[in-house]
Amino acid sequence: MSKLSVIIGSTRPGRVGLPIGQWFFERAKLHGKFEVELVDLKERNLPLLDEPAHPRLAEYQHEHTKAWSQIVKASDAFVFVTPEYNYSAPPALLNAIDFLFHEWAYKAAGFVSYGGMSGGIRAVQMLKQPLISMKVVGIPESVSIQFFSKLMEEGTFKGSDALEKSAATMLDELARWTDALTALRK
Repeated sequence: MSKLSVIIGSTRPGRVGLPIGQWFFERAKLHGKFEVELVDLKERNLPLLDEPAHPRLAEYQHEHTKAWSQIVKASDAFVFVTPEYNYSAPPALLNAIDFLFHEWAYKAAGFVSYGGMSGGIRAVQMLKQPLISMKVVGIPESVSIQFFSKLMEEGTFKGSDALEKSAATMLDELARWTDALTALRK
């Protein structure tokens, strides 16, 4: 079974990325086509690009980079849970992506975005640019959550029927792409 890492991209205090990520993590487990791991970048606590050598060389000196490398390397696919910050993706998430290079290659990525009117879709568009350069296939099917605060109940995210369907559709397509890219990862 392919391994899917659901990566929570916000590290801000008071963030809602954690409950949204937990909601999606449960959807992915129920989907049944992936072994699913929830990865919280806040727990990873990656500093701002502190490796002396370029990530293309994979000559990591710091334990936090080696641990992050192992998580990404062991994953066959990703779902990035991301808010939109000022028409872009969270700096912590972009930093985490830039920390590595080869570990990302030939894997598929889906996106769960959240925000106000736009539902975070501009963050997704920004994330696709660096991911493409690392040979990650960002699929078009996604979960876009508009006005997320209306779906929060006592710190828990309660997805609507439409979001449940979007999650299932995205996971189906992500499984197809993950299977198709397997040969390239060998």
